[in-house]
Amino acid sequence: MIRPANPNDLDFVYDLYMHPQVNPYLLYEPMDKTAFAPIFHDLITSGIKYIYHDSTEDAGMFKLIPLAHRTSHIAYLGGLAIHPSHGGKGYGLRMLNEIIEFAKSQSFLRVELSVATVNTKAIRLYEKAGFEKEGIYRKYTFLKSENRFLDEVVMSVVF
Repeated sequence: MIRPANPNDLDFVYDLYMHPQVNPYLLYEPMDKTAFAPIFHDLITSGIKYIYHDSTEDAGMFKLIPLAHRTSHIAYLGGLAIHPSHGGKGYGLRMLNEIIEFAKSQSFLRVELSVATVNTKAIRLYEKAGFEKEGIYRKYTFLKSENRFLDEVVMSVVF
């Protein structure tokens, strides 16, 4: 089940964003919770942050950002992660399928994302959910803490 994030989700979202296995593939550099709190507040206030809950506990998160005007039929999917303790249990594909159905219910016709080219596990998962590769953003993400760039694959699913 997916649900909008709320203020009570700060610990879960912070821990997931800052998890060493997850952080290199997401938007924010490592930081303490005090520095992250205003970012989290903006995410929930804007209504774009969601939590994926399995039958017993929170397992993942994502952002679904609607575009505007002539691209208002598109939602950008970002900040997607399954907590590593839930890895290998099928949660990623179930969450993506729910996201796609949710996007359709919101009248979106396209969901797009970008993913680090080195994140082959995520790329395979997105392809399994129906996303197709469209191109490469060269040196798109800069990991300041590692002083290096990552190229990103642009992918989308169209309904």
